[in-house]
Amino acid sequence: MAKPKGEPIAKFLEPYNDAKGHMKEDFEWSEKVEPHVIRRKEILSKHPEIRNLFGPDISILYQVCFVVAMQTTIAYYMGVKDASWWFLLVVSYCIGGFANHHLFLAVHELSHCLAFDSPIKNRLLGFVANFPCVFPFAVSFQKYHLEHHQNQGHDGVDMDIPSYLEAKYVTNMFMKFCWVTCQLFFYALRPLIVNPKPPGMAEFLNLLSCIAYDATLYHFGGHKAIVYMIASTFLGGGMHPIAGHFISEHYTFSEGQETFSYYGPLNWVVYNCGYHNEHHDFPRIPGSRLKQVYKLAPEFYENLAFHTSWSGCIWRYITDPNIGPFNRVRRNKGGAATKKSK
Repeated sequence: MAKPKGEPIAKFLEPYNDAKGHMKEDFEWSEKVEPHVIRRKEILSKHPEIRNLFGPDISILYQVCFVVAMQTTIAYYMGVKDASWWFLLVVSYCIGGFANHHLFLAVHELSHCLAFDSPIKNRLLGFVANFPCVFPFAVSFQKYHLEHHQNQGHDGVDMDIPSYLEAKYVTNMFMKFCWVTCQLFFYALRPLIVNPKPPGMAEFLNLLSCIAYDATLYHFGGHKAIVYMIASTFLGGGMHPIAGHFISEHYTFSEGQETFSYYGPLNWVVYNCGYHNEHHDFPRIPGSRLKQVYKLAPEFYENLAFHTSWSGCIWRYITDPNIGPFNRVRRNKGGAATKKSK
């Protein structure tokens, strides 16, 4: 893959706290159509061969089964061996955090039906990928995530954007640290508060399948097996290198751009989700083939700002006084860029 031009826009341990300025007091409101619709048409016009990358990737099935089996085995070991709490937490962070986040991104792939042609098969595998994360989220995630793609930045619809309530309190380095540590909770609870949707049969089945898995794990492994899984989910979604993708994807570290890709080594753990511009341009292409999008159409990506460190993204988000929850592009549903009531 050709290297993108320029320097990455967030580096770990850079002295961003010396930067002058202050955090924004409102979102960047835009009247423009989100950039991916336009770029997708331009790329396909010039590189129609990219359509050959569309379609499912059966390797997702094998990866999910392996990681679920691995996590279940580790959790069982923690329980039956009565592992010390410090050992349990270290393994949760160093192994479980990566594993459960891998499964979270597997659910992301499956929400786009990228493992099978059949939506039902993708959903069932999503239930399996959801097991070690303890709490049911696969079905709800798909609903809100597809809206994020179809209505990127739209006020009240795109639940990937922080709420005004979050931004009101996350105003300094300490609060940003706390927010990043607990960002998985905000990510999960924000849609239920801002844009709740009535649950259906799919959510009920998702819940039942998680209860069955959790109960079985508790029966054979005891409480420490469950604690290991919860810790893996929580620690892997907060102050963890892999969780930097939550911040790197759409926070406007660079003006004039609202989606950013990460080109770094951790992509292999999470289905190349760092190729986020490429993913939004072509959500029907599985993560295993996103590198080829850049390779086939480098002229559309090499001049965009990019990241090479998810740890650097977290570091800059917390320490840079110019960066905060308002560093997101927002749109009104009707297209006008007027500010919404806080």
